[in-house]
Amino acid sequence: MAKVFSVGVTLFALCFSARAASAAAAPERLTGLHSAQVLSQSMPWIAQEAGLFKKYDLDFRLVFISSSPVATAATLSGDAEIGVTGAIGNVRAFVQGSTDLVFIAGMKNILTHNLLAKADIRRPEDLRGKKVGVGRFGGNTHYFVIQALKRLGMDATKDIQTIQTGGSPETVAALVAGNVDAAAIVAPGDFVAASKGFRYVINGPEMRIPYGATAVVTLRSLIAKRGPAIGRFMRAMAEASKILHNDKAFVYKVLGKYMRLTDTKVLDASYQSEVPAMEQRLEIHEAALQASLDEIAPLDARAKTIKPAEMIDRRYLVELEKAGLFK
Repeated sequence: MAKVFSVGVTLFALCFSARAASAAAAPERLTGLHSAQVLSQSMPWIAQEAGLFKKYDLDFRLVFISSSPVATAATLSGDAEIGVTGAIGNVRAFVQGSTDLVFIAGMKNILTHNLLAKADIRRPEDLRGKKVGVGRFGGNTHYFVIQALKRLGMDATKDIQTIQTGGSPETVAALVAGNVDAAAIVAPGDFVAASKGFRYVINGPEMRIPYGATAVVTLRSLIAKRGPAIGRFMRAMAEASKILHNDKAFVYKVLGKYMRLTDTKVLDASYQSEVPAMEQRLEIHEAALQASLDEIAPLDARAKTIKPAEMIDRRYLVELEKAGLFK
């Protein structure tokens, strides 16, 4: 009986040890969100398809949330640990007191939207009185329309009627269906619209309007608890950035899978337009966040007292540079 008991204890110990080892070897889970199905937010897709999350021992789940306020709320509540999204919703929340939010990287610090319209609209001045589609009020496309028209001597609140569509695919659909006369669209949607005969009226990339178009955001409290896991995510993003800028064929394959986009001409045009505006070293520019503060300030005076540097933590960017991952 003593021998049986001893064997039983040994087997239990081995089984428990094996289970513990298996648990210890399990990839660490992180949940991320993104707010637009566009090329500038494609790095998590690239990392997934290239096996980078597996390489860095992460079980990364990506959720699509098109609404900026909902996306920000998901980050603040802890439902998502990482946000790959436009800056505005997070900056607004920071201004309102949610200072646990912090930007740790940038993917695109300028707006690269274009404004396309029906054939009879040839100049920006022809937009007066017309319906112009944007993804969401207060989002990137809406801000682009406001700023682009301002630079051209027009007032978006008076000179046009702005229509909310929901997102880039929906904006293209609204334009094609004739529900709007013109639309602000980012690549690759603008090239899809152009292929259907719509005319470029405003070239956004030439304006280089500073804006936190795509950034990586998390919580300071989460960095304190799970800093190494977020660091591994950032390593995956650094390698994904290399792929984005150097392996066009792989990027096309990823966009084909996630955006159902296979037209080589549209892919070529999108890549040539969008990728040069992307941050190879994932830097987050203070001017991009200042643009959001300036946008918020007329409605909330607290924005005037905040400096962009207060919202940024560059520790991971420094680590990536030291590790040589951007070389």
